[in-house]
Amino acid sequence: MIFSTLEHILTHISFSIVSIVITLHLITLLGNEIIKPYDSSEKGMIATFLCLTGLLITRWIYSGHFPLSDLYESFIFLSWSFSLIHIVPYFKKRKNYLTTITASSTIFTQGFATSGLLNEIRKPTILVPALQSEWLIMHVSMMILSYAALLCGSLLSAALLVITFRNIFYSSKSNNLLKFNESFSFGEIQYKNERNNILKKTSFFSDKNYYKTQFIQQLDYWSYRVISLGFIFLTIGILSGAVWANEAWGSYWSWDPKETWAFITWIVFAIYLHTRTNKNLQGANSAVVATLGFLIIWICYFGVNLLGIGLHSYGSFTLTSS
Repeated sequence: MIFSTLEHILTHISFSIVSIVITLHLITLLGNEIIKPYDSSEKGMIATFLCLTGLLITRWIYSGHFPLSDLYESFIFLSWSFSLIHIVPYFKKRKNYLTTITASSTIFTQGFATSGLLNEIRKPTILVPALQSEWLIMHVSMMILSYAALLCGSLLSAALLVITFRNIFYSSKSNNLLKFNESFSFGEIQYKNERNNILKKTSFFSDKNYYKTQFIQQLDYWSYRVISLGFIFLTIGILSGAVWANEAWGSYWSWDPKETWAFITWIVFAIYLHTRTNKNLQGANSAVVATLGFLIIWICYFGVNLLGIGLHSYGSFTLTSS
């Protein structure tokens, strides 16, 4: 009873803190210079990480096994992974572009885990025989960490695509406006005034484009680093899962729906990393592959669980009725 109450308290405290962090990030995006929310939001994410760590430890003691046996526990661990990715650069004293993405991802996964949709599986249960193995910690933790890293990197790539296409759109719009004024002028003086105004605007956009270019390069740099880390975790997770499957079911690979989509995820991000070796395919081209990978990850992690079939059906998800 004590552990259950403590788990309930830590869950709501962590969700409340990360909600405040999101609010602080919105203040930052609005450009409020009076309030300096960056450091406060970072400390808030550290507090969230500590609360989620305490929640996992409490769940571990309460249930008697490592808390990665069902969808609810995996969502909590995914939230913990996002917060971990968030605070690592903070301790290295390096500000990066992951903060808004990791904080938003944490509140999304935490909110879903604590919603009424997972009430039926929130109570700890005895592990099914297939999960009663030392490989549980190794395999599942690596897979969840890989999902967190790959999702963050994919969202950075998606942001890169949005900014790139916006730049192309506004650049073409500015050029068309300049050509229009050159073709249709009402007197030499009016033409010169209009041309000077447009050139000033073009110069202003050029300065903005320079900083946007720098920003895009940073997004590309961080998405590549985070996806590379996630790919390593995913590879370790798949290999450890194959060894565990051989011990549990007598076969390294069974083309189970979960295994199949994990392999598809690995292939997609292997293609992404391969495109990075070609300078002509870096940037927006490789970002398209990573953005596709974002959808593939959610199918692998959550979509397959909706089916409730296959050897991984113990992680299935069913809607609760009120």
